[in-house]
Amino acid sequence: MPLYDYKCPEHGVFQELAMMADHDKPCDCPQCGAVSARVITLPPQLLEMLKEKKEAMERNEKAQHEPQFLTPAQYREQEAEKKARAAHKHRHSSSCGCNSGLSSERKSKLFYTADGNKMFPSMRPWMISH
Repeated sequence: MPLYDYKCPEHGVFQELAMMADHDKPCDCPQCGAVSARVITLPPQLLEMLKEKKEAMERNEKAQHEPQFLTPAQYREQEAEKKARAAHKHRHSSSCGCNSGLSSERKSKLFYTADGNKMFPSMRPWMISH
């Protein structure tokens, strides 16, 4: 059973065990027996949080499950990029290595050290370059 907080008008906040089905029902104060309503206490970090940060967090929570909307111009741009990728795949194999002007092509992780040797950081660190 969960522990709920209740507030007696005379004695203040107290805690009682209650069944989950009774979460919204009031409880009697253990000191005076007065019917006390359930209260929800907030952590101090939440109370001291900046207003802007609270608003940003609320906005992010709301937007978490909402669909993304595109303007007609954004949609056309996205479709043109998909067509360009499909055309590139059709003309070249996946291992072609050319950069046909697509803005979202992945950059190579190839680096050259000061003495001119090739280095591929984080791709396959166990492999020795030749």
